[in-house]
Amino acid sequence: MSDNQPSFQIEKIYVRDLSLEIPNAPQVFMQADQPRLEVQIGNGASQFGEGHFEVTVSVTVTARVGEKTMFLVEAVQAGIFSVRGVPQQDLDGLLGIACPTILYPYLREAVSDVITRGGFPPVLLAPVSFEALYAQRQQQAGAEPRIEIAS
Repeated sequence: MSDNQPSFQIEKIYVRDLSLEIPNAPQVFMQADQPRLEVQIGNGASQFGEGHFEVTVSVTVTARVGEKTMFLVEAVQAGIFSVRGVPQQDLDGLLGIACPTILYPYLREAVSDVITRGGFPPVLLAPVSFEALYAQRQQQAGAEPRIEIAS
């Protein structure tokens, strides 16, 4: 294959960080109420070598009943991707949409597994459109700052 031919390859997929906190155990297990779930998802990418990028997808899941936290899970799923010969204008989309889309099912499984091991019913994270998240970030980055003058 010639050097200028675009190539994309998954080198490694791994859990970079995973934590479960159950601050109100054991009393929390006696709660009969359904918890309210809060989910925050983010992703990032960084180059660490010639043609090598680490892409991460992170999630924080907090389950609360009233003001009490039942559990808190923080997880970062990562992957090393080899990318060569891809034009710069296409690279951001590849790292911001395609790579997180590959990693997300692994993150969902890790989160569900750790919550189950913590003694709670499994939580399946909803599907995420990284394309929509990417478009939203692009729109926010391109938005012109406005200065409003009160008259």
